[in-house]
Amino acid sequence: MTKRALLEVIALDAADAVAAQAGGADRLELVSDMAADGLTPSPRTFAAVRAAVDIPLRVMLRAADGFAAGEVDALCAAAAALRAEGADEFVFGFLGADGRADLAAVRALAEAVDGCRWTFHRAIDRAADRDALRKELAGLPGLDTYLTAGSPAGVGDGLPTLLAERARTADAEPGYEPRLLVGGGLVLAHLSTLQEAGVDAFHIGGAARPSGWEAPVDAEAVAAWRGALEGVPV
Repeated sequence: MTKRALLEVIALDAADAVAAQAGGADRLELVSDMAADGLTPSPRTFAAVRAAVDIPLRVMLRAADGFAAGEVDALCAAAAALRAEGADEFVFGFLGADGRADLAAVRALAEAVDGCRWTFHRAIDRAADRDALRKELAGLPGLDTYLTAGSPAGVGDGLPTLLAERARTADAEPGYEPRLLVGGGLVLAHLSTLQEAGVDAFHIGGAARPSGWEAPVDAEAVAAWRGALEGVPV
């Protein structure tokens, strides 16, 4: 039997979460403030979402737009507060001014989430050297996923990089053991190429909100993606 592809949907609140689950999402990425491209939500929002749905939920740890860590102690405190509410999966990732991984910040957050599974988000798409970043982060506890479009410009430009990295992930090269989660300008037309290459995890945000970010997640839009991943004509 073919393994079910993972579909992760960005949620801002409990209503988004319920609609995403109803449409067939397998996992949520919980954020606040999409005007800043997704920041840390409050523990209260997390608790409401966790009470509303039973699918896995990864929580963003990010204080400001961009990929600089900022006040790492404050991020660690936010992680602790979310852990106290029951959060057990996270999303984070930071770069220094030189475009290399901010290892001090990433290691501090990995310690703060205390062994929980986490995704290194699209900071990888702005890295000076993607391969070097992966190798520098290899072995960090809990790191099991890279969210990436393959390019800062989105999946359309990043497809060659994504396909090359998928091949290295399949071979479990050092630094390439984490799962490839593709998102950022992803459209339905990309799915066949990515799935044929063995990509099995996909992330959508705006695609789940055909009326824009001011509107909630649309369960039917999510269901269209679920169907496309299962080979059902859209």
